[in-house]
Parts: sequence; structure tokens; C-alpha cells
Amino acid sequence: MILYWSSIIAEVVCVVGCGYLVGATFLADRFACKASSPRRASMPGVTILKPLHRAELGLLENLASFCAQNYPGPVQIVLGVQDPEDDALAVVERFRAEHAAGQFDLVIDATMHGLNRKVSNLINMWRRVDHDIVVVADSDMRVDPDYLSRVVTALEQRGVGAVTCLYHGIAATGLWARLAALGINAHFLPSVVVGLGLGLAQPCFGSTIAFKRKALAEIGGFISVANCLADDYAIGAALRARGYKISIPPITIGHMSGEMSAQELWQHEVRWARTIRSIDPVGYAGSIVTHAFPWALIAALAGIAPEYLGPATAIGTSIASLGCRLVLLRRVERAFGLPPQSYCLVPLRDLLSFAVFASAFFGRSATWKGRRYRFVSDGILVFAGSSSKP
Repeated sequence: MILYWSSIIAEVVCVVGCGYLVGATFLADRFACKASSPRRASMPGVTILKPLHRAELGLLENLASFCAQNYPGPVQIVLGVQDPEDDALAVVERFRAEHAAGQFDLVIDATMHGLNRKVSNLINMWRRVDHDIVVVADSDMRVDPDYLSRVVTALEQRGVGAVTCLYHGIAATGLWARLAALGINAHFLPSVVVGLGLGLAQPCFGSTIAFKRKALAEIGGFISVANCLADDYAIGAALRARGYKISIPPITIGHMSGEMSAQELWQHEVRWARTIRSIDPVGYAGSIVTHAFPWALIAALAGIAPEYLGPATAIGTSIASLGCRLVLLRRVERAFGLPPQSYCLVPLRDLLSFAVFASAFFGRSATWKGRRYRFVSDGILVFAGSSSKP
């Protein structure tokens, strides 16, 4: 009886999951269809803050994409590192040499203002900001030439306090990077689109947070999130609490996935899974239905005997769930103009995503930039020790 009811429950979750995947397919099209050409009524000066840590794969090309903008207003790029020996500095020097006509500032400052090293970097960089509009973008982001025009246009709409952007995965090289990029395109991106379409999500991503200096001052500046791992989410929540809207243009920007090993991929994804669970435990638990294929396999293992569901039903639901995932992935790629992913990796990616999802319920620690932290609540960190890897 235990096996029987386990197979029934897993099968029901799988069917609901397939329904979720079908719904996400239609919502992805609807979201992307809102895209329009950016207006250029007013193009004020913009400062782009790029906090850096290590010479990650594709860093030079990522930085260069922020210079190749079809934006007529003045643009200042502030680059920041905390370690004077950081190998990102060699990339910065090459970048500045190749784009000598741009306005660039480099800040090297090891001062810590909290446990979040990225936020400390941003606080140190803040004194070099020249313009009223500020765009914070992670170093692993790569953008199209219309990116800045679209972001500034969205920010100038009435009631908008900040602009953030969805992102898609771009694999740098190797199997683990391809799995990471596939996870973004096949799991993360559709889930956010569904959340937005149903009014269940209020995201703010480190891919882009654009705001005016006055709005940031109203929420206490970067120092107010210096101990938050999910600093991007915390900034968005604070702005919404002040009555501002967070605008999300119907575009995606590129996220370079450079994971070089299974351990690196696992630590990265578990960290974000536990971060999301610490912020929204109910919503995170509800995302159990998004893992249709693993639940189909669980139903197959629990109900393989003919007197239960039978192998034919189990195999059928497994194939159906994989088919729904593939259709969704292809629709997302077409809707946002993304290159095709490695479809043969979809079954492995689904199983890995389920393992990451489950792991968040069995721990409250995470490894980030060579240090171990423990979540207290709402994404707040406490230091738990140093990792053996830099």
C-alpha cells in the first residue's frame, strides 16, 4: 500500500507539473510579445557599476558589451575590485586599453562594510559615481547594443523606482557550463515568466538593477543590504515598500556560465536554492510541481508492479513530461531569440535540478567566493568559516 500511494502521489504531481510546463509555454510567448523598440525622448547620463572578483571566463567580452551601446547620452563605467592582487585587474587593463575613448574609473579598496563582499565593493565604488542614474550589473552579464536605451526608458516611466532584467544562459565551455546554461533557460527563465504572468513573483536580479540615486538613498543605500546574500532581492523589496514599482522589460540579457566542475556547479546552484528558500519558503516548496520528469521516474519506481500503475503508464508519463519540457525550452528560445541548447542534456538537467531543489531542505549553509556562510532568515548571512578553495 505504501508503494501504491507513493506511485499515485508522484503521478499526480507529475501530471500537475506537465500542466505547469504547458502553461509556461504560453506565458513565455505572451511575455516576449511585449517587446518594443526603445524610445529616446530623454537620454541622461548613466553610471554603470561593475563589481569584479577574479578573471572569470568571458570577462573581457562581457565588459566590452557594455561599451558597445547605442546610447547617445554620457556613460561612465566604474570597475571595482577589493584585492590589489586580483587577476581581474589584468583584464581591466586590457579592457581600458581597447576602449580608450570611454569614461572609466577603477576602484581598488579592500574595506569591508558587512558580510556581503559584493555589496562592500559597491559601497567602495559609490564615491566615484558621477551621474544620477546608476546601473548595477554583475560581471558575468553580456548585453545587446539596445540594452541601456531600454533600461533607461523603462526607468523613466511614472512610479518606477528600479529596473531589473531577466537573463538567459550562455555556456562558456564544457559539460558543466552547458548544464548551468540549460538550467537557466529551461528552468529559471520559465519559472520567472510564470510568476510574473500570474502575479506571484516580485523579482529583482543582480543581472541589472537600475535606479536613481534618490531612490537608493531613501532605502538607506547599499549599506542597508550589506549582510544579505540576496542583496538584489532585498533592494527590490525595500523599494517596493517605499511605494515604487520595479519594471522588467520584456527582454533577456546573457549570463555567462563558466562552471568548470561538478562541485562548482553544485555549490553555485545549491547556494541560490537555499537563498530562495530562506526568502520565500512557501513559494519555494510550491515549486515542487515544476519537476515533472523526476516525479514521473519516482512514480515508475514506486509503481512498477503491474497491480499498481504498471510500467506502460510510468513510461508514458516520463516521455510526456520530457516532451513538455523540450517544447517549453524550444518556445523560450524562439520567443527571446536564443540559440538552441543541448537538448540531449535535458533529462540529466531535470534530475540535477530536482536534486538541487531537494538539497535546500537539508541545510542552511552555502559556499560563496571561497567562504562558508549560514542563513539566519530572509537571506541574511552569518559567517561560518573559510572554504578550502579560493
